[in-house]
Amino acid sequence: MKIKHRKAQTFPLLPIKKQRRMMGQPGKWVALVAAIWIQAFAGTNFDFPSYSSDLKAALGMSQVELNYLAVASDLGKAFGWCSGVFLLYFPLWVVMLMAASMGFLGYGLQWLLLQRIVSLPYFLVYLLCLLAGCSICWFNTVCYVSCIQNFPANRALALSLIVSFNGVSAALYTLIANAMDPNDASFYLFLNALVPLIISALALFPILHQPPVQLPSADATRHDSLVFLCLYVTAVITGLYLIIFNPMPSNKSGSQILLAGAIALLLFPLCLPGILSTRKWLSRITSTSLSWLNNSRFNLVDHELHQELITVGTERNGTKGFIPFDYKEKDSISTKVMEKENLVLLEEEHQVKMLVRRLDFWLYYVAYFCGGTIGLVYSNNLGQISESLGYSSLTSSLVTLYSSCSFFGRLISAAPDFIQRCTFQELGG
Repeated sequence: MKIKHRKAQTFPLLPIKKQRRMMGQPGKWVALVAAIWIQAFAGTNFDFPSYSSDLKAALGMSQVELNYLAVASDLGKAFGWCSGVFLLYFPLWVVMLMAASMGFLGYGLQWLLLQRIVSLPYFLVYLLCLLAGCSICWFNTVCYVSCIQNFPANRALALSLIVSFNGVSAALYTLIANAMDPNDASFYLFLNALVPLIISALALFPILHQPPVQLPSADATRHDSLVFLCLYVTAVITGLYLIIFNPMPSNKSGSQILLAGAIALLLFPLCLPGILSTRKWLSRITSTSLSWLNNSRFNLVDHELHQELITVGTERNGTKGFIPFDYKEKDSISTKVMEKENLVLLEEEHQVKMLVRRLDFWLYYVAYFCGGTIGLVYSNNLGQISESLGYSSLTSSLVTLYSSCSFFGRLISAAPDFIQRCTFQELGG
């Protein structure tokens, strides 16, 4: 009788524990928000037009020499592969702090140059721009690795989400500059040096306390997809907020209010997974309690028979049950495909030697190289273009508009993955 009484008390608690596991680990969502914040303030090369005219006057450069500095900032990303090598020997937080240190040094010395505190030759400024551009790529590597580790089943959604926030950096820096010192263009360099360092210090705790990598269940994957959908809606609202309210002329106090609103929108993703999980958890508690009250005569024999039926049904269903995916089988299939040199598995890691022998890789490389170059040339010279047309006072607004459009362009990249998932669910997958 004691055993029967114990089983009757503990059985209704099993679905609640299962629901807690299905809700996922809060640490991975905190790490995702940390990656969003890092990306949102790591795109420091987008606000180059805001201070390029002052940098040109301080060094007495020609337009060609100024273009070389812009190229150096973008060329620094070519050394981003070094961050992957460092990750083989150092933990993730060390690479993040190194990226923040490189940006602090690269932009900090340029700010001291514009403040007439130090005098630097052109070649040294070129190397500082190269170092600052390299820090951006190191930040990207940290965010990519963190998302891939925490969201193995939804990493495409996680990566496209955080990458989109990299395009909104210029709009955020414009808000901060207008709220603190709107008349000093060199203040952008000060923000580029200091803000990523502060964000890295804040993101240090979630990076250090990342949850262990676990294979999510089918319910957890569907729940994460729902959370990502809500996060994308929040991202769209954030982009619309910046593109509508940021260019509006306002005084210093009005800019501070707009900045507070933008920070609140960036903090909201931290609360969203908890809100959805708590709502679902409460609904499951209610349904479980009602079910337990309706089956209060549930005895030990029925419980053991119920458990046996579940076990037999799961064994018969095979992979249709809640059995974790066998990574060994997946690796064997991946090995066979790799031997045939057919890159048919999406979201899988492939060898570099195989990639460089593929025509589709080089088509992507050429398209990205040519298309990205046109956009960078335009964005880097946006300050000079606006000044030559007599709109020098609207440079920050134009930079904000370009940054917001870049944000939405990156955000749309997640549409194919959402369409694929919806189509898969409609077909019964």
